[in-house]
Amino acid sequence: MSTTATRNYSMKELLGRFAPYLMKYRGMLYFDLFCAALTTLCDITLPRIMSRLTNTAMYHPADLTVGLIGRLALLYGVLRLIDAAAYYYMCAHGHIMGVKIETDMRLDAFVHLEKLSDSYYANTKVGTLMGRITSDLFDVTEFAHHCPEEFFIAAIKIVVSFAILSRSSFLLTLIIFASVPALLIVSVKLNTRLRRASKNQRIQIGELNAQLEDSLLGEKVVKAFTAEDTEIAKFAAGNGRFREIKTERYYAMAQYNMSTRLFDGLMYITTIIAGGLFLVYGCITAGDLVAYMLYVTTLIATIRRIVEFAEQFQSGMTGIERFLEIIDTPVDIQDRENAEVLEMKTGHIVFDHVTFEYPDDHNRVLHDICLDIKPGENLALVGESGGGKTTLSSLIPRFYDTTEGRILIDGQDIRNVTLKSLRQAIGVVQQDVYLFSGTVFENIAYGKPGATLEEVKHAARLAGADSFIDELKNGYDTYVGERGVKLSGGQKQRISIARVFLKNPPILLLDEATSALDNESELLIEKSLADLSKGRTTLTIAHRLTTIKDADRIIVLGRNGIEEEGNHEQLLERKGTYWRLWNGIPSEKENLKTAET
Repeated sequence: MSTTATRNYSMKELLGRFAPYLMKYRGMLYFDLFCAALTTLCDITLPRIMSRLTNTAMYHPADLTVGLIGRLALLYGVLRLIDAAAYYYMCAHGHIMGVKIETDMRLDAFVHLEKLSDSYYANTKVGTLMGRITSDLFDVTEFAHHCPEEFFIAAIKIVVSFAILSRSSFLLTLIIFASVPALLIVSVKLNTRLRRASKNQRIQIGELNAQLEDSLLGEKVVKAFTAEDTEIAKFAAGNGRFREIKTERYYAMAQYNMSTRLFDGLMYITTIIAGGLFLVYGCITAGDLVAYMLYVTTLIATIRRIVEFAEQFQSGMTGIERFLEIIDTPVDIQDRENAEVLEMKTGHIVFDHVTFEYPDDHNRVLHDICLDIKPGENLALVGESGGGKTTLSSLIPRFYDTTEGRILIDGQDIRNVTLKSLRQAIGVVQQDVYLFSGTVFENIAYGKPGATLEEVKHAARLAGADSFIDELKNGYDTYVGERGVKLSGGQKQRISIARVFLKNPPILLLDEATSALDNESELLIEKSLADLSKGRTTLTIAHRLTTIKDADRIIVLGRNGIEEEGNHEQLLERKGTYWRLWNGIPSEKENLKTAET
């Protein structure tokens, strides 16, 4: 079963998997960290300047001159200019680096999603996927930029401050810094809860997106059944769950902030008591105590920045985790290691003892199917719903892989050829028409990237779509709306058929290709499809048997496999399943259901 990976990732693994994206821009990263180091110069130097002024004023007042004050002020002014320039680079290029990383990750996620099979999408909500590759990765920009910076700056300030203060009084420095390890231990424990709450919040956002998408796309059904109150109640329940999860997250964040503020106070109290006692007993000077207090203030400000960054950090880690859950989802259908390009010769398709069951529920749809589709043959598949007609046709382009047996095209096992070459040789008109948000031209040209307007118009004429397209306000430049909402069902179907005409493939799979057309359009399309099918292997699926009565061969597919085969006249003479379907006579099973009702 193809589902998104949901295993738990350790912090080390998350950072390790993220590192290659960061290292791709190592040049920007290293210069960003260099600028981060420069921005610490002011914070580190100011306490020493104040210590120098205080000690000089108290113990060597004659040396406290305008020149000394001017030199110290000039030094600090230069450092401030350096700080401003470095901070500008960090704000601009640091964030740009983060955006580049976010873009790379989003592209990788989308590329991987494009490789996943139909089974995956049958079990995954599109709304949650949209959240994973959009909003979840927004936080990665800030994470990629600030994470190295904040920890690097904090490390510099802690190490340098410890070194400078130790020169004045090593014992007092140890006393003041004694609370730092305890703070780190508490922070790690509280961070675990914060990260869990952040992930739950992301998951619920995805669920809300999926529910919102489902309700809005089905708004006509909602209105038709006056189910607005039901949809509002469902959304209110999901929205309330989001409120509860976010409330829990803020409780975790509040505990984290409270612990750091308590440790702030502990460090200040320690400095006041210990520093005061050391001053009383002459162990340090007044200037050094001022420096201690300023350095402690600097350290506390640094710790507070780390605390404030913790929320951003956890959001970034959650975004990385949910990104990896997509990337680590196994690709069920992909090219084998030594896959070759499909060599199309005649379009001869063979089903060799094919059995298929869906991987998620193990529902067996096809069992031991043996079918030889001759080159250029127009083969029709008919049968009752649920007999596996669409599934059988989906196995040819490998939308699913066979559970047992194999499918050959011109003697080549389709699992041994590249997916791209296989699918390029196949044209598909699906039962559920899907048009992309764009113009009529863009939707038809999707069948052949780079197609000219004349080629698109020719394909539209073959599909019988040119007449209604010319009547549209902007012709081929008419915007069709999301999923083609501005067009009728028949118009959408004809555009999708034109798309296949433009592709001009050697193998055609027509799944209810004329199901949404009126009688006049149906006759037009049938003639066009007949012209297109000449010399090409065509597999047609139809419930309306009138559309396939001229097929070269008709296969009646049932629960137990192939029940009947032959042309229209031969099958009618047998008076079997096909004859019953043609005359609209219900099966015994359907009669039984009707009687029970």
